[in-house]
Amino acid sequence: MVNSQHLGDLSRRSAGRYPNKTALVDGDFSITYAELDAVVESTAAAMQAAGLVKGDTVVALSRNCWHMAVLPLAAARAGVIMAPINFLLSAAEVATILRLAQPKAMIAEEHLVDVAQEAINQAGLPDVIRLGIEPKGRSRAAGWADLDTWLSHSGSAVPQVVADTDVVRLMFTSGTEAGPKAVQLTSRSLMWQYVTTLLSGGGASTDVDLHFMPLYHCAQLDVFLMPDLYLGATSVLLRSAGPARILRAIEQHGVNKMFATPSKWIELLHSPIFDPAKFATITKGYYGASAMPVPVLLELAERLPHLRLWNFYGQTEMSPAACILPPEDQLEYAGSAGQPGLNVEMAILDQNCQPVPDGQVGEIAFRSPHACAGYLGDTAATEALFRGGWLHTGDEGYRSEAGRLYFVDRVKDTVNVGGEKVSSREVEEVIYRMDEVAEVAVIGVPDSRFIEAVAAVVSPRPGATIDPEAVIRFARAHLARFKAPRFVVVAETLPKNASGKILKRELRAQHKGLALT
Repeated sequence: MVNSQHLGDLSRRSAGRYPNKTALVDGDFSITYAELDAVVESTAAAMQAAGLVKGDTVVALSRNCWHMAVLPLAAARAGVIMAPINFLLSAAEVATILRLAQPKAMIAEEHLVDVAQEAINQAGLPDVIRLGIEPKGRSRAAGWADLDTWLSHSGSAVPQVVADTDVVRLMFTSGTEAGPKAVQLTSRSLMWQYVTTLLSGGGASTDVDLHFMPLYHCAQLDVFLMPDLYLGATSVLLRSAGPARILRAIEQHGVNKMFATPSKWIELLHSPIFDPAKFATITKGYYGASAMPVPVLLELAERLPHLRLWNFYGQTEMSPAACILPPEDQLEYAGSAGQPGLNVEMAILDQNCQPVPDGQVGEIAFRSPHACAGYLGDTAATEALFRGGWLHTGDEGYRSEAGRLYFVDRVKDTVNVGGEKVSSREVEEVIYRMDEVAEVAVIGVPDSRFIEAVAAVVSPRPGATIDPEAVIRFARAHLARFKAPRFVVVAETLPKNASGKILKRELRAQHKGLALT
């Protein structure tokens, strides 16, 4: 029996309720729910006609656009796995992901086709199907067809039996290892997460939601865009997120809802063109990736008194939302990640996977149907993720007596740059290639705009001299710009414990003012 409650069926059911309602707005282009479902069907049929079968993977490299809403739905309907990729990555970094995912098709926005083709070459995937998201009439790169041939395909998709436990999405994340992991999300994990976020986040079919954070992230894609389409709301997509563009879209479309990282809220508040009157229609605001600084919460409450705020905390492996801090708790429990959502159970665990008392720091863990199916091709990491029957986040925190979660530190060694997670180990491995470097520790230091900044503390080899600017240039030559360190500190030695492990918490304390001076 065909499952009609899975991700691939989402647009059909919304089209049945709201056929003539606007589903998506992308610049001058808009599409109704009936039209959206027709395009989803055409694209799913085209995937099958191209030879893609259940379990194959399609990767996409693009900024926000309406195609990035169609592709996850069409892939799921065809029984295919959709995998969006960070469009800020270099060709070498994209190639690493392609080697991991082994896609049968790759879709890229016009200005990213060269990066995509170079990544395909480096990954050794000459037979991958290549489709470009291009303006009509533009010449195509050699070997690349136009995605429009899929969008306008005639015919219907062959119905697939998509079980709740079938993987329909890969999302790529970096943890303590240098390379990325592919998180396997199922229809079950996503659909249950949508229910939690809609109920806990005050979603309504009357919402007009503005999407300017990147759709290769679970946060914008699966906490907001897909739930909006599930519910029948209208979604406005922006390809870039400058304050002027955001304010113009709010006014033009009567937007009442939007998500942004704390750093983006801060940028909007402090922009010279900020005008509270232009936010008059915004009644629902959301943030995530970190706690909102209390002074910023107070400023938002003062300058936008009509705005209700929610904080969503989670991670990709939880599809991604797990805990929610609602508007009524924003000031009383400022700095908190809130309480577990409707379909989530939380525990704070010690090293033996045993719960610790309230107020005591331990590892944050969850049990939930939101949970992913593990990591693609990495059995050991999957077993470690789910040890003891809990999903281990790698984050340290504590639960207050009032039942609210407070994040303390990360077990997984990453730096949060404006919502982008940067693997410290990945950056360290690059810097270690420099002949002058004996040891390096990459840490995150507080940044008032971008949450954290990447900093590298390096010690030179005997007799060598290290130029901090040279380290930054070297890293930028091998990594995406947001991953390269903004600050390099040269030290004779790095602090270590008795077993020789570098004490990064000590380094964070020593250099916490680097980005604030």
